[in-house]
Amino acid sequence: MNTELALLVIAAYFGILLVISLVTGRKSDHKTFFTGNRASPWYAVAFGMIGATLSGVTFISIPGAVGNSQFGYMQIVIGYLLGYFVIATVLLPLYYKLNLTSIYQYLRDRFGNHAYKTGAVYFLLSRIIGASLRLYLIAMVIQLAVCDALGVPFEVTVFLSIGLIYLYTFRGGIKTVVWTDTLQTFCMLLAAGLTIFLINDQLGWSLGEMVSEIRASDYSDIFSWDMSDGRENFIFQFLTGAFMTIVMTGLDQDMMQKNLTCRNLGDAQKNMFWFSIVLVFANILFLSLGALLYLYGSEMGFLDIEAAQLAEENCAICLQGVEGLMDCRKTDELFPVLALNHLGPVAGVVFVLGVIAAAYSSADSALTALTTSFCVDILDFEEKADSAQKLKTRYLVHVAFAVVLLLVIIIFSKLNEEAVIWEIFKAAGYTYGPLLGLYAFGLFTKRQVNDRAVPFICIAAPILSYGIQVGSPSLLGYTFGFEILLVNGLLTFLGLFIFKK
Repeated sequence: MNTELALLVIAAYFGILLVISLVTGRKSDHKTFFTGNRASPWYAVAFGMIGATLSGVTFISIPGAVGNSQFGYMQIVIGYLLGYFVIATVLLPLYYKLNLTSIYQYLRDRFGNHAYKTGAVYFLLSRIIGASLRLYLIAMVIQLAVCDALGVPFEVTVFLSIGLIYLYTFRGGIKTVVWTDTLQTFCMLLAAGLTIFLINDQLGWSLGEMVSEIRASDYSDIFSWDMSDGRENFIFQFLTGAFMTIVMTGLDQDMMQKNLTCRNLGDAQKNMFWFSIVLVFANILFLSLGALLYLYGSEMGFLDIEAAQLAEENCAICLQGVEGLMDCRKTDELFPVLALNHLGPVAGVVFVLGVIAAAYSSADSALTALTTSFCVDILDFEEKADSAQKLKTRYLVHVAFAVVLLLVIIIFSKLNEEAVIWEIFKAAGYTYGPLLGLYAFGLFTKRQVNDRAVPFICIAAPILSYGIQVGSPSLLGYTFGFEILLVNGLLTFLGLFIFKK
């Protein structure tokens, strides 16, 4: 890949982001930073949320996963539709009725201050871990594509990556993020579309021939109805998608803050409905790209799928070299390997742009949401009157979280073991269980709880859930996966029910 060309494209991309931030950040105040003055067009929010939902990890993982699960991921995506319907009809009306800046203010009104602070802290912990991993991915791509060739250390790459996010979000906040996410979603989808075009061009296929080849291949299989497949069957995947959406979007300040910038509830609901529909087609696009990558690799002799299946359990791609099978790779490496090494220099640059756009679209809103939640939920900004002091404090909090993300990313890089990093990412999922239990109890019961007991309940539930997950294989013969989130939420719900006011 041409390093100079990649550097030029990246510089131009960030230049556009900075221009957007200058335009949207003019005459900004705290309401602009936290709520976008409730003036964001619903269609801009809807389109930008595509990029925030399809993070850089998804950008790489969905195409590669086609080799093992075909289009089975669409079963989860269909479940997303139910989750977004619940958010649009249950949670958004609640948030708009209470005129919330932070969605965790609901917990204060429903239970008390201890529950409020507990919910906010769990969000901060989960988002720091999640955002750090996404930024780690950005830094790794930039490092491999550009900085290694220039002799720039990884720590400097991380600093520049976070510094750029800070520069274009510190003034306009969520108002800026709504519009930068729109650009980044466009770049991400454009990257996928251009890659498909380049592959078709090399294979000599027309659009109709490409669709026919994908449909005729085994990769296009979607539904699994065999209950013996366990987690692969439609019912399990559908419910997984629905609950994942409710928890990781509807109960997440990062995702909901964009929705709360719409002019009114009607616009926010319109945004959610159209966003969920467009997201389905976006996932079809990436799954089709994955199928095409496998077909291209096999056609050109780069991949040997049968050899990969025989090589080892976690192997999905065997790269064919001059002297036979040279390298066995995991599915996540399919898109990067082919784009950077086999599809030509243009495809390499397009891939880098797509990954950066996908990852930044979730990372920039995360930094803004962390600042918002800490200022509003922890520091009680809305109860303070001194505007000058609030502005200074907000800037300091924004810088502080940028530094925290920097340190966490460097720690990840020093661990130098992918398995450890992803285990930490999985551990972040435990933080959503207490939030699920709190909101479910608040919405579906009228019972009052002992507010002082809430922090202890929300600490005990994840610990007990972890014990259940570790002990279940030997005691029950069953290994909990995503379902542990539901167990966590149920334990929180039961704890709240027991410790009544």
